[in-house]
Amino acid sequence: MRRAKQPKLTAESEFTRLDLFPEDPWESAYLRFETPEQEIQKFVKRLLKLGAKEWPRESEIVELFCGRGNGLQALRLLGFTRIEGADFSASLLAQYRGDARCHVCDCRQLPFLDRSKDVLIVQGGLHHLQLLPDDLAQTFAQMHRVLRRDGRLVIVEPWLTPFLKLVHFACEKPIARRLSNKLDALATMIQHERRTYEQWLGHPRLVLALVHEHFAPVWQSVSWGKWSFVGKPR
Repeated sequence: MRRAKQPKLTAESEFTRLDLFPEDPWESAYLRFETPEQEIQKFVKRLLKLGAKEWPRESEIVELFCGRGNGLQALRLLGFTRIEGADFSASLLAQYRGDARCHVCDCRQLPFLDRSKDVLIVQGGLHHLQLLPDDLAQTFAQMHRVLRRDGRLVIVEPWLTPFLKLVHFACEKPIARRLSNKLDALATMIQHERRTYEQWLGHPRLVLALVHEHFAPVWQSVSWGKWSFVGKPR
């Protein structure tokens, strides 16, 4: 059996082995929320909905906050080859098994040249930012700097819809958590990111104002507890 390829971590981190990192409660819950196969299939369907079918296959794409790299795997399944990943967590990136180049970095200071990428993707990372509006404004400014003039920014983040309020209600019920490992994992993640999570959900107008300052909407929607946005640089 061939040994799986290690991710190409750049010089921002010297670590590639998972056993070198202490266990993080949030990351442990994230890993049991859904299997890699389930997450990859979810991302494939989501990216197609967000327009990936129309993107040129030679597009240079970066997934920010890419975690264990299942979004990169989804992009590969869709036929894209010029892909990269970026995340603040070296331990999550160490679990990626693919040939995309991965960067351990801060999204407020991206390690890419100006106007060098065609598509930037964020699937559930912006709500981890510590300070609003400062961190979000810096992140959007960096995205705007990196994207080519005709590039696309794709964002999917939690949004406080009636459905998400119902999910939050269920997360507070011990019996519901005992009956559903997925719900228990979600409740654990919320518990360990509560400050930034609630900060994000509590400022929808601020989030929209900041993203629209840098990007003109091409398509967006709010449904089932998610905000989906596709935009182009202004």
